[in-house]
Amino acid sequence: MVRDQKPIVVQRTRTTIDAPSVREKPSQKSFFVRLIRQIITGAFGVWYALSTKLALALGFYPRVDPYVSYGTEKFTRIVCRTTLSWPGHGLRRRIYRGFRNMLMIPAAHVPVGLHIDGIPVQTAQVGQMSRFDSVDENAESDMAMIASDNQGYLDLITKRDMSAGVHTVSYSVKNRSSVSAPVFIAPDGAPVGIISDVDDTIMVSQVPELVKAATKLLFADPNTRNSVPGMSVFYNKIADLFPGAPFFYLSTSPWNVEGSIRELIHAHGFPQGPILLRDIDPRPKTFIPSGVQHKLEFAQQLMADFPHMRFILLGDDGQHDPTTYARLTKLYPGRIIAIGIRQLTRDEKRIQQMMSMPSAPDVDVPVYYGQSGVSLMATMLPLLEVEAERLKKGN
Repeated sequence: MVRDQKPIVVQRTRTTIDAPSVREKPSQKSFFVRLIRQIITGAFGVWYALSTKLALALGFYPRVDPYVSYGTEKFTRIVCRTTLSWPGHGLRRRIYRGFRNMLMIPAAHVPVGLHIDGIPVQTAQVGQMSRFDSVDENAESDMAMIASDNQGYLDLITKRDMSAGVHTVSYSVKNRSSVSAPVFIAPDGAPVGIISDVDDTIMVSQVPELVKAATKLLFADPNTRNSVPGMSVFYNKIADLFPGAPFFYLSTSPWNVEGSIRELIHAHGFPQGPILLRDIDPRPKTFIPSGVQHKLEFAQQLMADFPHMRFILLGDDGQHDPTTYARLTKLYPGRIIAIGIRQLTRDEKRIQQMMSMPSAPDVDVPVYYGQSGVSLMATMLPLLEVEAERLKKGN
């Protein structure tokens, strides 16, 4: 439960996720690249303007798509998006086909009412997240509603004492019923966390094969997607070894398909946890982050959010996860317990990947490989059991 019953004050804050990396700053790009980006950004702007005008003419009005949030006992990160939708559906959370999700029309600057466990959330500062306004401690105001940004996103940090466990964030907009999503609060003293990739690590997506990946993402029923054999059992074994350890799921998929991925995690019995995706809308300051950059920046954000936590990293060898995780071990020495890499089968790999054997990351932490959860479980569990026993003894 929330310990303090007063209205919750939140502020838009600039995080590692928001900040563009050195390579992504426009000043570091050539004139040609900047020109192309301006054209693409302009095209998205035209699409938003035309689609919004058409949707409003057809009688669409805003609704909220809530995303799973996370936090510590001191703060909570809240993420949702306002989009335009047909009237009459209320705010009941439904799992859409990926194609429909990809064509969501953002509803900009929509006032959203928020509650955490029934306690109202009030904003201290309202600005456009795409501008990454710095926090102004003197800009506090008493507002019952918080406006989404120009892409419809609300990405907020609440500073609030909360007990560890699963809480509920409720969202409401005018003329719609409220909708809710869980928020996972990790205990302050949790010593271990798990960062896991999604595509081809827990979910069979064949991402390296663009046509197949696009077909599955856009047209496949999320309830019929397959999980990687043995992975859910392996993840639950880890959860049993480290009670209360938070699971963070990273994916290069857009936020639009968060509901589909969440449904797969639930349907196949994986430990529940926040799903951290990327915004594919080109923004003037960051543009579209690469998959490697996206995962690295989210992992860095988690390292900063949980400075006393050590992590188990799980991924696959199809999207540069070994390289990304190796870099994390060098950036945060002593913070990584072990790395588990699921090896893609021959049918899942691209031709160029099959012709070159991936090199093992040069790191000073144990790295394990396997084509299924069963094989990874057989090699990784002995080490993790030793680590769990060490933590129990307080060494």
